[in-house]
Parts: sequence; C-alpha cells; structure tokens
Amino acid sequence: MINLILCGGSGTRLWPLSRMLMPKQFVKLFNAKSLFQLTVERNSTLCDEQFIVSNSEQYFLAYDQLEELGRSNNRYLLEPIGRNTAPAIALACLSVSPDTVVLVTPSDHLIKNQVAYKAVVKRAELLAEEGFLVTFGITPSYAETGYGYIEADGENVKSFKEKPDSHTAQSYIDKGNYYWNSGMFCFKASVFLNELKHYSPQIYEASVSAYNHAKKDTKDAMVRIGYDEMLAIPEDSVDYAVMEKSTKGKVVPSNIDWSDVGSFDALSNELPNDEKNNFILSHKQVCTIDVEDLIVIDTEDALLISRKGSSQKVKDFVSKLKQENEALTTTHNTVHRPWGTYTVLEDKAGYKIKKIMVKPGKRLSLQKHFHRNEHWIVVSGTATVRVEDKTYIVRENESTYIKSGEIHRLENLGKIPIILIEAQVGSYTGEDDIVRIEDDYKRENI
Repeated sequence: MINLILCGGSGTRLWPLSRMLMPKQFVKLFNAKSLFQLTVERNSTLCDEQFIVSNSEQYFLAYDQLEELGRSNNRYLLEPIGRNTAPAIALACLSVSPDTVVLVTPSDHLIKNQVAYKAVVKRAELLAEEGFLVTFGITPSYAETGYGYIEADGENVKSFKEKPDSHTAQSYIDKGNYYWNSGMFCFKASVFLNELKHYSPQIYEASVSAYNHAKKDTKDAMVRIGYDEMLAIPEDSVDYAVMEKSTKGKVVPSNIDWSDVGSFDALSNELPNDEKNNFILSHKQVCTIDVEDLIVIDTEDALLISRKGSSQKVKDFVSKLKQENEALTTTHNTVHRPWGTYTVLEDKAGYKIKKIMVKPGKRLSLQKHFHRNEHWIVVSGTATVRVEDKTYIVRENESTYIKSGEIHRLENLGKIPIILIEAQVGSYTGEDDIVRIEDDYKRENI
C-alpha cells in the first residue's frame, strides 16, 4: 500500500502563521514537527512508501522535512497549478501499477489515537482489496457546521452532505448515522481511475493526456506535469467527481481523535492556552491584562488578534488583504529555497537587504538581473562565487560585488552553511528580476 500525501492548499485560515509558500502543513507546531511530518510518521508503518503530490515551490519544503525524518526514498508528483483533489489523485494513480492500494491522506490533519487509526486503515485496506472506494467517516463529537457529512448504513455510503447549518448539523448528530467527511480515502488505483472515467470522463481524459506529456525523472522518482496540460484538466474535488456518484463507496467509521486544524480555534484546542483562555503564539513576550478568550498570533511582519469563535473569518480577511498587499499573504520574511533560505531584513525604495543561508553542497542557479546590483558580505562559511567567466573564493568577513547584467552564481562547497548579507541596490529589487541560465532544481521561475 502506498500513502498518497496531498500537499496542496494555501492555509489562509491560519494566516499569518501560514502563507501560500509556507502553508500550515509545513509549519512546525507540534514538538518541533509539522503536520506533514506527523502524517509521514503516522503512515510509514502502515504503507510501503510515500507518494507526495505538491506544487513546485512546496516540493522543496517536503523534501527537506522528509530528510529531517531520515526518509529520502520517496516519490513525487509536481503540479504547476492546483486543480483540486480529483486531478491530483488521478495523476498519482496513473503513476503506479493498477493493482496498487492507495491510501490518500491530506498532509495537514492531526490524528492522536494511533491505535484506533491503525485499525481503521487496516479495515479500509481490506475493503479496497475487494474493489471498493473507501472513505473514512469521523465519529462526530458535536454539531460542526464547517465539515461535510457522510450518511451511512453500516459501512455502506448512503449519501454525502454539504456543510450544513447549525440546525441541520444537530439533526445529523441526533440521528447517529452521520459522520464528518475526513477527506481521506483508500482504493486500488485501477478502481478509482475506472470510476473517474465513467463519472467524470473529461477529467480522466485530460489527466491521461497530462500524464503522458509529463516529464518523468526516474532518478529522482519524480513526475512533473506541464503547465498547459494541467490547466486543461477540469477542476473538481474527488467527492464531486467520483465519490458522490459511485456505487462502490464504503465508509469506515473512525473514532481516531481527529482534527483538520482548520482554524485558530481548532489549533487552540491542541496547544496550551493561558489562565484566561487566551491562545497566544509569538516569538516575543506578550502580556495581556484583563482580556480573555482571545487569539493572538504574532509573526515578524504581521499581528492577528481575534476573539475565540471568530477565527473562521480570517480567510475572508486574507482575501481582502491579497488585493492590498499580496506579499503578506504569500511569504514570510524568511523564504525557503531548495538551496537554503533567505530572510528580508529591510526592503525600501531603491534597495533591499537580505540574510542568505546556503546549505553545504548546494548552489543557487546561474543567473543574472537587469535592474539591480548586488553586494555580498560573507558572515560565516566559505563561498565559491562565479561572476561571468571568473570563479573565486570569498571567505568570512570578505565581500564581492556583482554588477547588473553580469552572469553569476553562489555555491557552497564546504561542510558548514554559508551565511552572508546581500545588499541589493537598483531601480527594482523584486524576486521576479531573475533570469536563470542554468538550475540544478529545474526551476523556470523564482
């Protein structure tokens, strides 16, 4: 059995902690581990391997966090843009042998009852081997309006229900045969693809075409889908495309102490609160006086304060913020790259100052800029620098200068990370002022 881990989503409901390029599944909140890492650990004893479906930017986050766990033998499918869960699962299923049992899990859920989880997964695997499309129904503990529901007759799926109002949700709880829709599934790859072909043929045909035209790197166990081919796939969820229509659906009731950690209210139930029931996340000391039931999320560049019970509105606020300051919804001050990280220390008209960390054995792309000059000052480590046709060493407390238009590259051939300060000076210092001539990571953009 293969664990197909879906890493899509922008995590807007947990802004400013979560950003588009650092969504909630990669934020380390639980004993210095992320929800993604907990997902990998939880399923690694049940599955033979992990198959990560991600966009190109988040792939490097997944790769690094898997390395931290000592798990390097994984498979990847990279999407240039998201088209929801049905195409993502279809493309992954096309990448494995038809009889493979696939356990589909989101990467951003928290499950605390490992014993019960193992039991329900084993039951789902047996049903999948028999040719069923299995979903996991979470035993509801209250009348939640933020989840979809599954109506069941034993293990038979009777219907799927949209997110209800509070009255309808309570009626589901009272009836007792309704479960929260977890978004987790288990089935044979061929069974899912056949049902997709029958009920959503346009998605199926476009997915087959996209997979056939994809770049397949057997060395890195990676499938890269082309942008135009991905865009041609109709966007739809697996529920709408297949599960709500198929007659092969089964549901495994799951009392596994589950949460999708979909809001700060949900997160506050999993992490410590103060004596006044305030939930505070900050790297600095935060003092509160005569306030209670507040959510306070403090990051380097943004501060969120909300009453408990209202944090679902964060998503609406982020939609408005995106129109005014898109950068605040996209990245933190520290941005992860496949070669390391950079942190923006100051960004003003005409100049930008960064702290750059390059991991041992890694190098940036061979590149040039049209609108800025760059000054590099090495703080620690030893940098190998190429500028045009010259290559030279820049050591600790030494500096170098790259003129606008010059082809250049920074490389770490040493055993310790390089830390340097980069001062950019020019009429435009945006991250899209990069022309890549050569790149180890096959990136086309920033």
